[in-house]
Amino acid sequence: MLKALLKTMRPTQWPKNIFIAAALVFDQKMFIPSLLLKTIGGMILFCGVSSAVYIINDLADVEKDRQHPAKRLRPLASGQLDPRVALAAALVLALACIPTSFVLDRHFGIIVLAYFISLVLYSFWFKNIVILDVMTVAAGFVLRVAAGVVIVKAERFSPWMYLCMGFLALLISVGKRREELILLQENANEHRKTFDEYNLRLLEDMLGLVTTAAAVSWSFYTFSAPNLPANHSMMLTIPFVVYGLFRYLYLIHVKQEGGAPEELIFKDKPLLLDVILWGLVVVAVMYIR
Repeated sequence: MLKALLKTMRPTQWPKNIFIAAALVFDQKMFIPSLLLKTIGGMILFCGVSSAVYIINDLADVEKDRQHPAKRLRPLASGQLDPRVALAAALVLALACIPTSFVLDRHFGIIVLAYFISLVLYSFWFKNIVILDVMTVAAGFVLRVAAGVVIVKAERFSPWMYLCMGFLALLISVGKRREELILLQENANEHRKTFDEYNLRLLEDMLGLVTTAAAVSWSFYTFSAPNLPANHSMMLTIPFVVYGLFRYLYLIHVKQEGGAPEELIFKDKPLLLDVILWGLVVVAVMYIR
C-alpha cells in the first residue's frame, strides 16, 4: 500500500521543482547559505503540495485512466491503492505543506496556495477546456519560478525568465498532448474531452510557436537582464538552448517519446549532457568574473 501511495505521489515529477531555484542562481545568491536552505525548503514543500495535486488528479480520473493503455497501470486505476487512503494522504500533504509554506515566507505561501487551487481546478474543470488545459499546466511552472523569486527576495530577476520558463512548459505540455493523441487515436476523446477539439495539425502548429518563443525569450534574456556581464557572455548559452529544443522535438517527432517529458532528460544522454553543459556555462558566466 505504501509503495502504491508513493508511486501515486509521482516522485519522478519532483525534479520539476528545480524551477524554484532559478531565482537563486540567476540573482547571484547561490552561495548564500540561508537563502540556499530556504530554497531547498521551498522545493520540498512544493514536492508535497504537487504530490497532493497528483493524487487528487488520479482520484478524479480513475475511471478514464482505466481505459488508457498506460495509465490503467497506475495504483488507483489498477486497484492497488484504496481511494480512501489516497484521499487521506492528499489531505494530510495539503494541510501540512500549505500552512508551513506561509511560515517559510508569507508571499511564498500565497503562491503555493494559488498553485494548489489552480491545479485542483485543472483536475476537475480546466483540463476539459481546450487550450486552457495546457496553459494551466504551464502556469504551474511559472508559479514555481515566482515562488523562488519571493523566497530569495530577488532584486535583478529579469521578466524574460518568466516568459522563457512559461514557453518551455507549454512546449512540454503540448508535446505530451500530441503523444497522447497519437497513442489513443480514435479513442482519445474517451480519455480526455479536449481531444474532441485538438487535432494533430493544431498541436504541431502550437509546438512550432512555443518552441520559437522559448528560444527568442531566452535570447532576449541573455543580453537584456540587468545583472549579466557587460560583454554579453551569457549569449554563449544560446546554442545549448537551441540544441536542447531541437533535441526535444526530435525525440517527440522521430522517437515518439513525448508521453513522459519529465523522464526524457534522464533517459536521453545527449539531452542530459546538453542541460549539464548549459548549467555549467550559466554558473561560469554568473559567478566567475
